[in-house]
Amino acid sequence: MISVSRLNRLLERAWARKILPEPPFEAALARWQAEGDPRWTAPLTVLVRSLEREADLNPLGRTLAYGQISRAVAARQRAERLWRTHPEILETRLRAPVVVLGQMRSGTTRIHRLLACDPRFRFTRFFETMAPIAPRSFDTRRLAAAAGLRFLHSLNPDLQAVHPTSATAAEEEFGLFSLSFHGAQFEAQWRIPAFVRWWEEADRRPVYADFRRLMQTLAWSRPGDGGPWLMKAPQFLEDLDLLLEQFPDARLICLDRDPAAVVGSSASLVWNQMKLQSDTADKAWIGGEWLRKTVRRAEASSLVRRARLDVPQIEIGFDEVDRDWRAAMRRIYGFLGLALPSATEERMAGYLADADRSGFRGHRYGLADFGLDADEVRNFVGTAPAYAL
Repeated sequence: MISVSRLNRLLERAWARKILPEPPFEAALARWQAEGDPRWTAPLTVLVRSLEREADLNPLGRTLAYGQISRAVAARQRAERLWRTHPEILETRLRAPVVVLGQMRSGTTRIHRLLACDPRFRFTRFFETMAPIAPRSFDTRRLAAAAGLRFLHSLNPDLQAVHPTSATAAEEEFGLFSLSFHGAQFEAQWRIPAFVRWWEEADRRPVYADFRRLMQTLAWSRPGDGGPWLMKAPQFLEDLDLLLEQFPDARLICLDRDPAAVVGSSASLVWNQMKLQSDTADKAWIGGEWLRKTVRRAEASSLVRRARLDVPQIEIGFDEVDRDWRAAMRRIYGFLGLALPSATEERMAGYLADADRSGFRGHRYGLADFGLDADEVRNFVGTAPAYAL
């Protein structure tokens, strides 16, 4: 395990001695503003200013943040060049996607990866969500993603228990939103309330138009592979109406879990990411903020689901999958109008066995660590299931 404090000291010395440049946020922001479309440079500006004024990043945090943002800008610019060169990408059809809809830590990853065991479905792989646009030269995205995961896990091995993944694993599309400088990829790493509030009041339709274009780009990059796409991101809960505008034939698999477990596990995930990049990461603040976000997402998605009964929907409980995952998956396949082949079911069993061996079940957290009480959380979120119609 690499010591974060030692890395911080090394970076500070390297900056002081001019061996390495300190991340030049302001100079880079001025360049990005001059080169880019205000549609994405406006939220980028808010993000950078929020990082500088609110996040209290340590040297490692500043380095990681600058690297992430620089890569997102470069990916955005590559995407725009690709769309100009190949306008046919935006005609690519994505038929009847299957959307796994649920809060962070509600079991969406388990259902998403179980479905990804079926070769009839397509899915976004981890390296693609981190870098959706392949470079013109040799494609090193898999290697870069694997190296990045290895580095983060060496800094904090608990991350592997919280969310085990690999460079080619089926992964949610959180990274695609970063090209619009929006979403929980940023919020779950850094304390940036001004950025969060800005987006909560802004028009997010352009973000979902960008998201559709990026999904079309991924589909275009896999010629001959035409199955329905599996999509998953907790962000969808806040913007389900906008997602359905872009994918009107989507089918929703809606996950439900005890709100106390959702909030506690979400706060633990955020804490495990935030503490690497800020020496003043505050568990109580994280608990309050992710309780607020859980409520916001539950309320927003519930309103849309009640209004859109024309959209095919099925509800699946976290505990239901724990009790009998095979029965739960057969119910999902019945909803989708598909048979569940025995070979696919056995691949699913293999995935679950591998997940158990990875240490995923070793994730431990306590609501009290985040200044919260289980009964208070349940009362605040509501005693009915978060997605009850």
